[in-house]
Amino acid sequence: MDAEKIANETVNVRSAVIESVVGKLFVDAGCSVNESSRIARSLIDANLTGHDSHGIIRVTRYLDWLEQGVQIADQEIEILIDNGSLLLVDGSYGMGQTVGPQAVELGIERAKKFGLSIVALRKAGHLGRIGEYAEMAADSGLISIHLVNVASSQLVAPFGSRDRRMGTNPMAFGVPVAGENPIVHDFATSIVAEGKAMVALQGGAPLPPDSLVGPSGELTDDPSVLYEVKEGKAPNAARGSGALRAMGDHKGSGLSVMCELLAGALTGTGTAGPGKIRFANGMLSIYLDPNQIDPSNEFAGGVTDYIGWFLSAAPSSEGKAVRLPGQLEMERREVRIRDGLDVPVEVWEGIKRAASRAGIDVPS
Repeated sequence: MDAEKIANETVNVRSAVIESVVGKLFVDAGCSVNESSRIARSLIDANLTGHDSHGIIRVTRYLDWLEQGVQIADQEIEILIDNGSLLLVDGSYGMGQTVGPQAVELGIERAKKFGLSIVALRKAGHLGRIGEYAEMAADSGLISIHLVNVASSQLVAPFGSRDRRMGTNPMAFGVPVAGENPIVHDFATSIVAEGKAMVALQGGAPLPPDSLVGPSGELTDDPSVLYEVKEGKAPNAARGSGALRAMGDHKGSGLSVMCELLAGALTGTGTAGPGKIRFANGMLSIYLDPNQIDPSNEFAGGVTDYIGWFLSAAPSSEGKAVRLPGQLEMERREVRIRDGLDVPVEVWEGIKRAASRAGIDVPS
């Protein structure tokens, strides 16, 4: 089978099988059983919601980072500043799927007590799908906003440039809805996340037109310009000749700058600026309890009424659908739980190779 055919093929695997194998891989890498299960669930959930860029494609990279000491197993956040509703916590480069939820749970607890809380998380490992944290807050009845940066990650060109100056810098908003799934808007401030470029490079869904800029300033959808690719080595996004483009031109570029300043500089994580610093995520999160700012109890009804009016909008063309933020993810989750995950062959083979080295059986 030629390389091009392999790159465009997928294998269907049940999510429970993947979760079991991935959990065992992280135990073998030195994580506790609880942390390993949490990482596996989080990555699988990203795939189930359609965010393949933050799913199991990350497994081999996470394993490499653990081996290299870039991320550290089983860390607990350290509270550095505690002013009641305002907190600064250090993730100590722990796995994002561990220190991220710890910081969010703290923010939820304080918002329930004070009505509002702000948690600045610094020096976390890769936090994964940020919408997961907005969902946690919404499930507790809270509104939340999350800004994230990636210290030392230069992948995105500012509007009007071809030079890398920013990370993909995601943001997420979450709003609880009475009796329904929450509204969660989770997005990278680049046209696509770096992981989506990796998925495309390894045979997954193609990228939108003109989502990258090449070394001469040409616009392209070719993910290979983002990576240095050497035989026998994982593609290296840090050494590619091109860059991702900011979403929405100057608007996305501006939002990305704000993530660098508020999630990176303010938290003490560091930015994507010049100078070599350790890879980490910073996250600035704001939590608001609507029950404490809504004495007339108008919020829940107002949300429900607006949602109905929003969804009553006529589609722009036949066969199209008007959806709320996060609605497509919920629909995908149902389908993928039922039908299994279509995983690019290269991704699944990489996981199987890691499992073989660790002596872990992978069901056929």
